[in-house]
Amino acid sequence: MARASEDVLARAEAAYLGLALGDALGATVEFMTPREIAHHFARAGGVHREITGGGWLHLKPGQVTDDTGMALALGDAILAHQGAISRQACAHAFDVWMRSKPVDIGNTVRRNLMLFRRTGIPVAPLSEHDAGNGAAMRVLPVALATLDWSEDEVRDACRMQAHVTHNNPLSDAACEFIVLALQDFIRGNSLREIYRHRIQPLVEAQPAFAFRGKPRRENPSGWIVETMQAVLQSLVEVGGFENCLVDVVNRGGDADTTGAITGMLAGAMYGRSALPARWLKALDPDVYLRCSEQARRLVATTP
Repeated sequence: MARASEDVLARAEAAYLGLALGDALGATVEFMTPREIAHHFARAGGVHREITGGGWLHLKPGQVTDDTGMALALGDAILAHQGAISRQACAHAFDVWMRSKPVDIGNTVRRNLMLFRRTGIPVAPLSEHDAGNGAAMRVLPVALATLDWSEDEVRDACRMQAHVTHNNPLSDAACEFIVLALQDFIRGNSLREIYRHRIQPLVEAQPAFAFRGKPRRENPSGWIVETMQAVLQSLVEVGGFENCLVDVVNRGGDADTTGAITGMLAGAMYGRSALPARWLKALDPDVYLRCSEQARRLVATTP
């Protein structure tokens, strides 16, 4: 592709920062129910809307979790291989990340990375029990590095990183949707276009992801179906970057991951100027810098 325009680069950066912001905002209320959140933040009108840290992980304000950490590890691996994506490189990058003693790590990720250590095989066994959201939360670097690839090539790349820990059809469907929707938003397509060309086909192919006309998905678990229902309800039914993120994390449950996925999609859709300045100021400075720089470098790897 020709040299990326400044708008494409800015939307890519907004997606990456959106991921980190959603992660940091949501981590404070991870595993809380909506009722618990409303009670805890009664003085703020019953709504959590500031990046304050805390939560069950006792995070510092602006600190992120495994969602952003694994994405950055994946992005570093892609850059180290000049934009190439391979199962072995992804598995090695995730293993190195796990050895760094991250603040949090999902059970499926840990189990299948331990299997990789023992066997050297960078593909987890196909499993109906591995339909978690751990592959979807970290997939953003694939979207940025494959902007000029064919859809078949993009889908293959999604599975290379996903299958290291999550070899499951529902996980694959979510990862591929997220990457292709991100790319559409980064190119400037509207939510109306993405709804018609990406969201509707996803729900038609995988009816479990249906979200319109359904009760508000509250307290979403780490199951990718509940995660995507919450994300899509917030993205489609709530306007504005900040409003989307506040809405999704106040649903509670696996709020750092619903926040991260909503943040990357909404960031790409609404653009860099939509990110609240107070949230960006609260974000860990090193994370801010790494996300911004990696986003632009990954887009530049596309020939």
